[in-house]
Amino acid sequence: MSLGYFSYPLPANEPVLNYAPGTPEKSTLKKTLAELKNEEADIPMFIGNKEVRTGKKVAIHPPHEKDHVLGYFHEGNEKHVQQAIDAALAAREAWANTSWENRANIFLKAADLISTKYRSYMNGTTMLGQSKNAYQAEIDSACEIIDFLKFNVHFLSEIYKQQPISSAGIHNRLEWRPLEGFVLAVTPFNFTAIGGNLPSSAALCGNVVVWKPAYTQIYSAQMFMRILKEAGLPDGVINLIYVDGPVLGKICFSHRDFAGVHFTGSTAVFNSMWKTIGENIPNYKTYPRIVGETGGKDFVIAHKSANPGVVATALLRGAFEFQGQKCSAASRAYIPDNIADEVKKKLIAGVKSFKMGSVEDFSNFINAVIDEKSFNKIKGYIDNARKDKKAEIIVGGKCDSSKGYFIQPTVIEAKDPKYVTMCEEIFGPVLTIYVYKANKFKETLELVNNTSIYALTGSIISTDRAAVELATSALRNAAGNFYINDKPTGAVVGQQPFGGARASGTNDKAGSMLNLYRWLSARTIKETFNPPVDYGYPFMQEK
Repeated sequence: MSLGYFSYPLPANEPVLNYAPGTPEKSTLKKTLAELKNEEADIPMFIGNKEVRTGKKVAIHPPHEKDHVLGYFHEGNEKHVQQAIDAALAAREAWANTSWENRANIFLKAADLISTKYRSYMNGTTMLGQSKNAYQAEIDSACEIIDFLKFNVHFLSEIYKQQPISSAGIHNRLEWRPLEGFVLAVTPFNFTAIGGNLPSSAALCGNVVVWKPAYTQIYSAQMFMRILKEAGLPDGVINLIYVDGPVLGKICFSHRDFAGVHFTGSTAVFNSMWKTIGENIPNYKTYPRIVGETGGKDFVIAHKSANPGVVATALLRGAFEFQGQKCSAASRAYIPDNIADEVKKKLIAGVKSFKMGSVEDFSNFINAVIDEKSFNKIKGYIDNARKDKKAEIIVGGKCDSSKGYFIQPTVIEAKDPKYVTMCEEIFGPVLTIYVYKANKFKETLELVNNTSIYALTGSIISTDRAAVELATSALRNAAGNFYINDKPTGAVVGQQPFGGARASGTNDKAGSMLNLYRWLSARTIKETFNPPVDYGYPFMQEK
């Protein structure tokens, strides 16, 4: 029973701690890292009210220290996918009927726990499991996930307030129902915050969820799940399972109660999901919601008026923070020939100054890429560029997997604007630049727009307002998140709703109200106070 309208005002973004020398957060985080490394975690699946251990244990290694074992997770199979669906559906009615204020306050409590008691553990598991430095972990696994939890509560409260008008003798209302069935959340390795937001945003709306994280993100995913449990999330609302993608898809996409998928990952996997769902449409109770954020080949275009220092800094940060393993990372850059030499000089100096190594040494700017498969893929692009006359490696390019999966940030200069590394997503610390004639800015904008199948992020760097306006218009469909005089990364919840179109996804904008509409099904209810007792209308009378 609802006894009032409860206010969840617009929150402030979580402050980012700086981990400077002598700060308490730095000391606490280092102690937590040591604690996590000194114990071997035994990580179950969370299905309904059970912690499920299958005995099929898979080791978790830090990407930067592959001989160390952080712990083991228990891998599941088809049976566990079905159990997770059953547990979700069993919890559905009670969860959908739970009052809004009690649903909201579970997630607000989780945000508070991460902000305080578990901040160092969310950051520590992310740093060790995904090889993120302290700052990258802080903005992801602390601040962004806290922001998602708090802002989603506010956004949903605003949606619930949206109601239709009523005329005399009638009252109309909208009921914002959860979807009929279960939602599948499939989350990537690169952002712990995405891993938390995809299942929790759907659950906040009253849905029940089956959550499959990437194997390389399980270490931090299970920490978030434990926090949700401590915050009071009822059993079965979110079920965390560790299974192969094809095993998951076989069971979920053929289930009558499949109601939607919340996905972040590769374009190829999302395309396959969409095709399978389409083929199974006659089997479903409802049309499933399909929400996905996929690949990117994100650009920076500099105008002849740009400050070379601004351009170089945007590229050094935008391309190489978290080893370029961001959907939004700057991957291709277009530099006018009037400033190209100075920009290249600064890029070379910047890359040579980077320290690379373990996350436990806070002076390292660069850490390891996520795993051997990624290492080999990225190394292949670099090796091919080294041999190709259409490209030149101007700095970086060293690859070493002896102790961890380390790839030195690499800048390739392409002689051909359609060279392979200007077009294909690499998802690693590789930036390709193309030098264009400064008087060919308009033509180069067309090149930027037509080179890639993706349309996630991009930026224009210029001190010429006319050039900024031209680029903003010409590149309207080339990026769902467009930046002016900044790097194309670092979207903040509530400030820059995130998502792209074309082959980059459905552009449903995580971190905004738009995304939450996808996990709701509106029901219109009309009540007539004095219903008619005769079928006739006045127009039927002649006198």
